[in-house]
Amino acid sequence: MHTTLVYVYVKPEFVDAFITATEKNHRASIEEPGNRRFDLIQEAAEPNKFILYEAYTTAAAAAAHKETPHYLQWRETVAEMMAKPRKGIVHHGLFPEN
Repeated sequence: MHTTLVYVYVKPEFVDAFITATEKNHRASIEEPGNRRFDLIQEAAEPNKFILYEAYTTAAAAAAHKETPHYLQWRETVAEMMAKPRKGIVHHGLFPEN
């Protein structure tokens, strides 16, 4: 499984708007072929820090996600909300298996 952890730091005044925009992206992303998980996690101690946990069956399915209209809209919408550039780190998901 192809997984990515995306670390996101949002300007405090945009936390609610970021969550709203990301929920819309989440709802569309979980309907994509090859998607296994698309979670948004908010840090309890610092609520402007988030992790997107994205799991796809293959690297090609993950790459296809970045071409979808909902992802492109999300990326444009949240660009001004970032306190610093988001960082995605690719991992190999071992369990559960595809």
